[in-house]
Amino acid sequence: MPGENLTRDEARERAALLSVDGYDVSLDLRTAVGEGDGDGPRTFRSVTTIRFRSSEPGAATFADLIAPSVTSVSLNGRDLDPGEVFDGSRLHLEDLAAENELVVDAQCAYSRTGEGLHRFVDPEDGEVYLYTQYEPADSRRVFANFEQPDLKAPYRFEVRAPEGWTVWSNGVGEQADGVWRFAETKPISTYITCVVAGPYHYVTDSYERTFEDGTRLEIPLGALCRKGLAPYFDSDDVFLVTKQGLDFFHDHFDYPYPFGKYDQAFVPEYNLGAMENPGLVTFREEFIFRGKVTRASYEGRANVILHEMAHMWFGDLVTMVWWDDLWLKESFADFMGTFANVGATRFTDAWITFANRRKAWAYRADQLPSTHPITADIRDLQDAKLNFDGITYAKGASVLKQLVAYVGQDAFLEGARRYFKRNAYGSTRLGDLLSVLEETSGRDMGAWARKWLQTAGVNSLTPQVLLDAEGRVDELAVLQEAAESYPELRPHRVAVGLYRRTAEGALERYARVEADVDGPRTVVAELAGAQAPELVLVNDDDLTYCKTRFDDTSLATLREHLGAITDPLARALCWSALWNLTRDALLPAADFVDLVTRFARRESDIGVLQMLHAWANSALVNYAAPAWRQTGERLLAEVALRDLRAAEPGSEQQLAWARFLATVAAGPDELALLRGLLDGTEKVDGLEVDQELRWAFLEPLASHGAVDETVLAAELARDDTASGKRHQVRCLAARPSEAVKAQAWAQVVESDALSNALVEATIAGFAQPSQRELIAPYAPKYFAVIERVWRERSIQIGMDVVRGLFPSYPTEQGAQATLDATDAWLAAHEDAAPALRRLVLEARDDLARALRAQALANG
Repeated sequence: MPGENLTRDEARERAALLSVDGYDVSLDLRTAVGEGDGDGPRTFRSVTTIRFRSSEPGAATFADLIAPSVTSVSLNGRDLDPGEVFDGSRLHLEDLAAENELVVDAQCAYSRTGEGLHRFVDPEDGEVYLYTQYEPADSRRVFANFEQPDLKAPYRFEVRAPEGWTVWSNGVGEQADGVWRFAETKPISTYITCVVAGPYHYVTDSYERTFEDGTRLEIPLGALCRKGLAPYFDSDDVFLVTKQGLDFFHDHFDYPYPFGKYDQAFVPEYNLGAMENPGLVTFREEFIFRGKVTRASYEGRANVILHEMAHMWFGDLVTMVWWDDLWLKESFADFMGTFANVGATRFTDAWITFANRRKAWAYRADQLPSTHPITADIRDLQDAKLNFDGITYAKGASVLKQLVAYVGQDAFLEGARRYFKRNAYGSTRLGDLLSVLEETSGRDMGAWARKWLQTAGVNSLTPQVLLDAEGRVDELAVLQEAAESYPELRPHRVAVGLYRRTAEGALERYARVEADVDGPRTVVAELAGAQAPELVLVNDDDLTYCKTRFDDTSLATLREHLGAITDPLARALCWSALWNLTRDALLPAADFVDLVTRFARRESDIGVLQMLHAWANSALVNYAAPAWRQTGERLLAEVALRDLRAAEPGSEQQLAWARFLATVAAGPDELALLRGLLDGTEKVDGLEVDQELRWAFLEPLASHGAVDETVLAAELARDDTASGKRHQVRCLAARPSEAVKAQAWAQVVESDALSNALVEATIAGFAQPSQRELIAPYAPKYFAVIERVWRERSIQIGMDVVRGLFPSYPTEQGAQATLDATDAWLAAHEDAAPALRRLVLEARDDLARALRAQALANG
């Protein structure tokens, strides 16, 4: 990635010098079809006109462009020599006037990495599909611009496309004489401009609303996907959630949706979950379900739809000045996605998913050596790319949930409304938001921000219960701890819940008190005199962001009666706390697996059940003592098979257990059952083995050598689609063969022929935890190549390779050697790119954590 970075200081200097009046961008995409450009990259013509002003006439600056070649450059009518002003990523501009016009004619490259203008050829029918993805800084791969979020401007796009194609952009488009011309946008940032083009399947609807003042708003709605996915596209549900979300945000934000139409494109080989391009939101097409999925998948999709919709206000209408304040959009959108899901859709239990799944992501990220405050120090674009993490999203959203408890929902939403109206189409910093929240709440937001937004790390809260002579609570206190590396103790608004078993055996709450916890020990006086609890939950209702711990009595109760907790959120919080204890080497992994084998079958929330399956497998693979793994594998496989057969036929619980069986199957009996379910010689009443489930069953069969390349080729012939190809590639790379692993390694590391989606699939197949001996020789190879990979490949592929091929599954004998090799690489490469070092440090921390947990189990 040489020369492609941009520092915060450079962006500040340029923003102080320039203001941008508008862009005209013309793209000729007719080269997307037909023969390519020979040995070089396939390219398209991009002509950009930028009108901008300089506060210092005569000054110099630069525009951003990453392109194989530039045909011509003119500044204020003066032709510049492309060979002199273009260095591969920047156009150097001198002698600016007060008012300027820059025209750049370039040949830009289609992408196969999901960055810039991605080109995908559908193996099913040979059709070509295009879409753009830019965040944080890849619009410069498509047109010349000033690539930073605070230099907002209106855009006019025109696109020439192959005959029979449809083209979409942020504004409404019209076609005439083979050219698509789009209405000028409102002032927006470069990274949220968008173009989607191809023979997509397109469905339309509309949203209408009349406001109290009689104003009527009509928003054209559209949803699109590849033609091959059209039979599975449940656009009615997408539109239903969209309309519910628009109603919800209009009710709460008091600011009409400002970007005209609202298209949602589900696109192939997408690196992210979705992207909030105003008027044209893009999603990964895996949100169109080809097979049966559980309610949790639909809830997850609804959450993403609403998350992106919240960005229309938080991020698009009002944008952060620089990526330091990325949380100003991502934390808010993550919070608002769940807030709206609960308040507007059928997914009224979405806070359970948030507590169980999203916060697990945050807790992991906040304990890595790369943890950072929510308002992070983002020095450059590589820092920005890596900070789309669990802290910026899920911790930030958790802290906002705490803020709502702190200032009240009405004050919080009124602050948001004032924030939009004061800063519409502008750029903001942390202080802009805090000032309106101080107005509406009367609270000192500066002190709150210093504790919650500007410090890193996660606190632990533990109950301390003292009983009197009569067995009642004499004193109940909450103890707060912090890691030595981040010792900040924060103020927490918590609900403390006390639980006892009823005569019928149900574990239910009988007392609840909200309290402000501050400092190392806080006494909750209101609970004095209460009956002695069997379980104390110090973050009941999940009001704050913390790791919940248990006193000895509570932990003993959970070991015997976890499944008896009747409240699903409380139960989910207990599972989450137990998982954190496991990861922190305070609870042996075998104990956690035991809890799953005894109580998971009683879990009513399907999303929690699926999370338990993932955690149980991770406990086995990462945290269990190596000598116990085979025993644990057998236990989980037996439980998966038992509960698969016991589940209600055709239920989503049955489907979840079937998928879990595929994850843990290793013995001959389980593998034979999977093979029989595929060929029809075995049957589980009510279980429909659709195409997606067939691939799920084939991966363990492939990884254990029970099926060969011929079987996988036959399955691809049965499912000759883009999805089928990804599954086949993953299964091929999963086979237990030295030659297979060598080929997979070469395809990912030594070649750039694979697309981003196939790189991801190959890595997933290569790194099988059941093949530790087979992949052990690649540990030294990994450390020998990662710096070159980071230097030569795009940042997305670099991230995929560095994360995905780290030797996370060493043999028992080689574990410490792998940790030592990681330390040696870090010591020898102190001058490596900070983003690369961060990825290696994070992987090292995960491995060290796993070894600590294994040591506890061995002890």
